[in-house]
Amino acid sequence: MFARVTMLEIDTVRINLDTALKRFEESALPELRKQPGYKGLYVLTTSEGKGLLMSLWETEEAAEAGVASGYYDEQVAKFITLLRQSPGRDHYKVMFAEAPDTSSS
Repeated sequence: MFARVTMLEIDTVRINLDTALKRFEESALPELRKQPGYKGLYVLTTSEGKGLLMSLWETEEAAEAGVASGYYDEQVAKFITLLRQSPGRDHYKVMFAEAPDTSSS
């Protein structure tokens, strides 16, 4: 499994975090789910607007395909006016993963 990590900072003067997340869920997430090899996503934020999106992919090729095809840039463009600066991006091989057990909640 591979991860594509995007680091960003929401301009919380323009939009609050809850609204930004809702916008992401409505416009970018449905398209992300359609991408071949997509396995899941974690979205982490701070109250100051810093964020980290970690999307999980079946293969390294799947993780990089969205970038090569222009898909990734299309999705970032939807939010560029809400960010303090252009987001950073990197790819990682997932060496170990343990998801929380949510069945008891």
